[in-house]
Amino acid sequence: MVFRRKSELSMRKSLNLCIEHRENMSENYLQIKDDWEVARVLHQEQTEIRRCAFQSVNLTAETQLALEHTYRDCLFIGCTLPLGLKKLSKDCLFLPDMGETFHYRNRLYTPEELYEGYSPEDTHSYHSCYDGRVYRHYLKMGKHASNVKETLARSMHDHSISDCLREVLSHYDEHKLVGVMGGHGLLRGDATYLRVAMLSKHLTEQGFLMITGGGPGAMEATHLGAWMAGRDDRELKEAHRIMNRAQKYTDEGWLETAWEVHRRYPQLDYNSLGIPTWLYGHEPSTPLATMIAKYFDNSIREDGILSIARGGIIYTPGSAGTLQEIFQEAVQNHYLTFGYASPMIFMGRDFWTHEIPIWPLMMDMVERGKYQNLILCLTDSEREIADVLNGSSARLQP
Repeated sequence: MVFRRKSELSMRKSLNLCIEHRENMSENYLQIKDDWEVARVLHQEQTEIRRCAFQSVNLTAETQLALEHTYRDCLFIGCTLPLGLKKLSKDCLFLPDMGETFHYRNRLYTPEELYEGYSPEDTHSYHSCYDGRVYRHYLKMGKHASNVKETLARSMHDHSISDCLREVLSHYDEHKLVGVMGGHGLLRGDATYLRVAMLSKHLTEQGFLMITGGGPGAMEATHLGAWMAGRDDRELKEAHRIMNRAQKYTDEGWLETAWEVHRRYPQLDYNSLGIPTWLYGHEPSTPLATMIAKYFDNSIREDGILSIARGGIIYTPGSAGTLQEIFQEAVQNHYLTFGYASPMIFMGRDFWTHEIPIWPLMMDMVERGKYQNLILCLTDSEREIADVLNGSSARLQP
């Protein structure tokens, strides 16, 4: 089963209902993010437009129509506006697009947008592509910038990403949203890498949306598997062999081989979600995630992944960052933050029992009542992981 976004026709019907029944949802703003939505609102019979949030759209394409209306309690965020429109507005908020290198978004990034200007044939072109330019700007202004305009622009950008993320995820069953956590240093040639990729492929084919931090290592392996969903397992192994030519993200050819797989095996039917951050901009975002929610503020990003993946989280071998995520998720499940607990699956019996003995600690905490409501699984079996996730999803269905 493949979860896809609502069709444009369905979304237009939703927009029509919103316009016709505004009085019943006065607490909400109708979000306008696309040209057809702008046209639909401007072609309505009412001369006064109320409580619409126009986000990164160009109203000058409909200048005459736009100036035939008045606007009340509307938001205009990062929009291009016809001259004179502000004079037709009352109780409206106008927020300019304050980013010089980056902008307020009305949709998540695609790999093509994030890497606009990059050419795999030119290994140095990353620095001039969109992602590279934003990262250079980020470093120039400071990771913890004090410039008011810069901090406001970053906050507005991240707000737009969160807003787009909420919209995208509203079209998915939240019990089918599964996160994968693990080390960014996992080599492509490591046996765990291919195991994670194969697991992700099969879970994606079963209708799960796979979510990671969108970087290298176990994160990239997850997106490679999701990218190859719908194909034969042998093709995944062939794609893995291509990427194996560069083992880690600091190796020459790491990004180029990922783009080679991207080009050779087009993915049209399945999605995966990467949520990277420019705080770790030295680690390139994987182009194998079909949807990319890239943030400046890493704390929003980390909390977001744990909050979104309500179908469960798979922990592959990792270190400090993965350990932090384990305990954060345990607290959410203990307090039933979202009304129910999600499975916490530890993939790698030997690693989680001996190398980093989190499993004995977690079991001891549960047995002594320090943690409650946790759904824990320690396994090396792909089938067991799928059974736990599917069983939890079925149990939580209304």
